Amino acid sequence: MDAQRAQEIASSSTMANVTYNGEGIYIEHVDQQNGTATVHSLNNPNGKQSVSVTSLQEQ
Repeated sequence: MDAQRAQEIASSSTMANVTYNGEGIYIEHVDQQNGTATVHSLNNPNGKQSVSVTSLQEQ
């Protein structure tokens, strides 16, 4: 995924089906300059992490 698409998903009111390492995630914030996103697992809302947007997969 690219940073622009990740930002579109993060800004949308509709929940998109996105995975990171095969696990469903929620995109909280996107840093387009650095190409990273702050995400958390759908199973662990408190487990925030910063990952490369290129490692995110839209299903």
